[in-house]
Amino acid sequence: MTGPRRIIAVRHGQSEANLAFQEAIGVPLFYEPGDDEIALTALGRAQAASLGRYLAALAPQEAPEVVWCSPYLRAKETWRLAQRAWGAPSLPVGVDARLRDREWGELRYYNLAALGQRFPDEVARMLAQGEYGYRPPGGESFGDVAVRLRDFLADLASKAEGRRVLIVAHDSVVLVLRHVIEQAHDTDLAAVDVHAPIRNASVSTWAAPDGRLELVSFNEVGHLD
Repeated sequence: MTGPRRIIAVRHGQSEANLAFQEAIGVPLFYEPGDDEIALTALGRAQAASLGRYLAALAPQEAPEVVWCSPYLRAKETWRLAQRAWGAPSLPVGVDARLRDREWGELRYYNLAALGQRFPDEVARMLAQGEYGYRPPGGESFGDVAVRLRDFLADLASKAEGRRVLIVAHDSVVLVLRHVIEQAHDTDLAAVDVHAPIRNASVSTWAAPDGRLELVSFNEVGHLD
């Protein structure tokens, strides 16, 4: 076998930024905390605990053996709370910057309503290029995320060969991970939109019974209380 025998990818629980942007739909918002320091809400912490109970209920041949996590606080906090609820022995954990959320560069502090006021030309460019082709100033396109995830998976092939892997990251990572595992061309990245949005604390699973990862389930939230 080459690479992991199983990958479970989860999005972090609801974050303080998720809630702030949700409550400000249609109202201009400037959100100051840095992307790497945003914590979970009370709901997000409960979702992380539910994730841990889901992991505890997995059959031994399906449970993760090793963890890779985004360096951002909300992802690390999700894993910490999930592991506590799981009650499993401590697993090896790798923190990898390639699992960080999509970077929005100069636009990272603003919701869409605020962008329309302050950066109307960028909003027009985003609409013209499409969400998946657009690269904000100083930020990343979804294609950029795909490049770093391919690099991550290439390393994972040797570091986690034959092992069951849990990835704790972000919506953009889970969404583009599906695109990369399916070996789709980046000119087809917009096709992943049909699978969005990736829900907080959702679980997506791939298994490799014959050495090639195949999708088992995607964006599942039936485990959440």
